[in-house]
Amino acid sequence: MQLKSTSALLLAVLLVAGPGVATGSDVTDPSLPRNLPADGRVEVRWTDPAQFTEIRLSSNSHEARQGNWVWQLAQHLRDSAGKVLPAGQKLDVTITDIDLAGQYPPGAAGSAQDVRVMRDIYPPRMTLTFKRTAEDGSVIDQGDRKLADTGYLDGASPLGFDQALRFDKQLIDQWVRREVRNAKEARKETVNSAGDPG
Repeated sequence: MQLKSTSALLLAVLLVAGPGVATGSDVTDPSLPRNLPADGRVEVRWTDPAQFTEIRLSSNSHEARQGNWVWQLAQHLRDSAGKVLPAGQKLDVTITDIDLAGQYPPGAAGSAQDVRVMRDIYPPRMTLTFKRTAEDGSVIDQGDRKLADTGYLDGASPLGFDQALRFDKQLIDQWVRREVRNAKEARKETVNSAGDPG
């Protein structure tokens, strides 16, 4: 009975995790999707992870390819932006490069090869393109952004010490606050200054 309930729990976790999480451990696997399932408001896709700085310039590219970190960061971006995107608007984002916080030490032997060293010289970085549109399809804002958090070790992460990819997710949250939430607040101020009560 214990085995049956454990198997059911594992299956439930895999189903909730979504495709790309349950189907492989190599983010460069060409059979994995390169987008999150459509949700209508915030669409997130990514280019070939094999070309991401995280893998191309890693001193341990085998370990860098492991896991589902591209999917996790894309999901976090969608969740974060979805909370502040004004009603009726749509945000399309394509992630074109990722360099995770930290680095595998070059020349390390044995188990030390699998440990990421967190130092100021290894900040999280991300490059993306985005387009934000109104309900009628008109473009509100669009562009390319190169994100980096060079002070990522200076303060405590609001996501908690045990949160996977916390510094990289924090970088995403910073961009969402600047690009999406602040734009929403600016729009509110403009409307209110024009005399609209709402």
